[in-house]
Amino acid sequence: MAQNSQTMYLAIILAPLLGALLAGFFGKIIGRIGAHMVTIIGVAIAFGLSALTFKGIVLDGGPIYDATVYTWGVIEGVHLEVGFRIDELSSLMMTVVTFISLMVHIYTIGYMHDDPGYQRFFSYISLFTFAMLALVMSNNFLQLFFGWEAVGVMSYLLIGFWYQRESAIYANLKAFLVNRVGDFGFLLGIAAVLMYFGSLHYATVFETAPLLRDLTIQVFPGVNWSLMSVICILLFIGAMGKSAQMPLHVWLPDSMEGPTPISALIHAATMVTAGIFMVARMSPLFELSETALSVVMVIGAITALAMGLVGIVQNDIKRVIAYSTLSQLGYMTVALGASAYAGAIFHLATHAFFKALLFLGAGSVIIAMHHDQDIRNMGGLRKYMPITWLTALIGSIALIGFPGFSGFFSKDLIIEAVHHSELAGSGFAYFSVLAGVFITALYSFRMYFLVFHGKERMSASVRSGLRETPAVVTVPLILLAIPSVIIGWLGVEAVLNGELFGGSLLVLPGHDVLGAIAADFHGAGGFVLHGVTGAPFVLAMAGVAVAWYLYLARPELPGRIKQSFGLLYNVLDQKYGFDRFNEFFFAGGARGIGTLLWRGGDAAIIDGLVVNGSARTVAWLASVVRHIQSGFLFHYALAMILGLLLMITWFVTL
Repeated sequence: MAQNSQTMYLAIILAPLLGALLAGFFGKIIGRIGAHMVTIIGVAIAFGLSALTFKGIVLDGGPIYDATVYTWGVIEGVHLEVGFRIDELSSLMMTVVTFISLMVHIYTIGYMHDDPGYQRFFSYISLFTFAMLALVMSNNFLQLFFGWEAVGVMSYLLIGFWYQRESAIYANLKAFLVNRVGDFGFLLGIAAVLMYFGSLHYATVFETAPLLRDLTIQVFPGVNWSLMSVICILLFIGAMGKSAQMPLHVWLPDSMEGPTPISALIHAATMVTAGIFMVARMSPLFELSETALSVVMVIGAITALAMGLVGIVQNDIKRVIAYSTLSQLGYMTVALGASAYAGAIFHLATHAFFKALLFLGAGSVIIAMHHDQDIRNMGGLRKYMPITWLTALIGSIALIGFPGFSGFFSKDLIIEAVHHSELAGSGFAYFSVLAGVFITALYSFRMYFLVFHGKERMSASVRSGLRETPAVVTVPLILLAIPSVIIGWLGVEAVLNGELFGGSLLVLPGHDVLGAIAADFHGAGGFVLHGVTGAPFVLAMAGVAVAWYLYLARPELPGRIKQSFGLLYNVLDQKYGFDRFNEFFFAGGARGIGTLLWRGGDAAIIDGLVVNGSARTVAWLASVVRHIQSGFLFHYALAMILGLLLMITWFVTL
């Protein structure tokens, strides 16, 4: 039985890898159709088997699987292994990742139809899926780190896929460098785990953790730090990079330079969800440090509120959705800090469906608009693109948490969980996530109204060619819209009663905020009725009303408001100055240090003294010595006589 399970799990992770290799190395031989067929089949196999795994473990209550597949090596008793831990958490993540990836693969056939890098793109996104599966299926920190870095490499390649564009190269380099900061902390956290636990295997570390709960270490001489706090905060720094939490968020908006399908894949199911998943997986460690939990909660709250505000002033359709992702990742991080790990992963799953829907819907609009992404040049697309319009409306409603849609169940669960939390920072976090509801509704429906309703602002040439995109584009939108509506109804009760995640997430009794909510839970219908009377619903409807009034009823008002609040607008438009700060201090400082080292070290010492200096010395010696070689015999005889006299004198004096 175990052998059959291992074979199935190997098939899940290797099927996308095989498709990627075939499309990448043999793309010219198998052609464009062959490239998308092998990758889609590979991801479809992975999704089908992942769904079976989810059914067997979550729905049927089957046993979890935790075993080593391959041992790379053993160093002083430390095993370096490839292994799988397949439980409720990983099976849900596997299903979400592979389903979203499958939809993106199908959608890509239409979106990248005329791109010369067609086969390369399919190879990359299939390899991206493999990397994320390696991460979520791992049972040890080494494989986790491999998947962690592999998704980083693939995001680098895909953000800069159109490498002819200078902006794309800038964006992927920015993502690479910012994530190096986070990954440095992450690697230190893993090193600390190995140092103090003596193992990289999850189960061993989690079992040992309570024994080291009160252990302190001295990071700086004379100052005692809680070991658990140090490890958890270091690991969370890695999550801040991957899941784009302030101040390591700056790379994510620029990732829009990549093609729209990869924007959907990064934002919905792979790169940015890795950090959220990792913290949830490490719940047995984080539960032992309230300091770390408070840090996580406050960072998430700042991100949720601040990034939502920036989304209000964006005009690029993809960047509006990108800042929405940043804000929603903040919500998930707040839930992690409140020990509502199940709520965070539940929101990750619901968000994956409607965020992929919104990104792919934006791509459909971009195709119709001949790749014009400025929402100020759109308007009235509803009558030209009915399927895209309807699915975008569903995605927007789910995003703002309208009662009955998937986003409502997971977002309200997070808000209620934070309200029940008693950890330091929970009051600020509650204010942030509550205010974020209004902000989310405002920027979401600002985009929706400007794109699909109101005056048509596109050029006559663009208007004449407007039509709904092909079925290969719209079918994935429809398939993503369905779970965006129903998935919350199916999952909320299982989240609260513990059936969805079982024992894969650990919450100590004093931190069980979801348990407090479950005590008053009376079914999904009752949760919806309660939501209709709650503050989040009122704030969401207020946000929609304000967006309608400003951008449909009185479209001249936003310009006046911009003039009246010019300073605030500029602060938001400049994204609080993070890009300038990083450009001046970090990028500029690094370039300055590099220039100094080049001029003072490389040019002056290495080139000047070592390389060129030695060459000049040899040349000078040669110029002196060559005068001895005169070619006259009496010169050589004189030199011999003088040399002989010197030798005789030396021997005599001894």
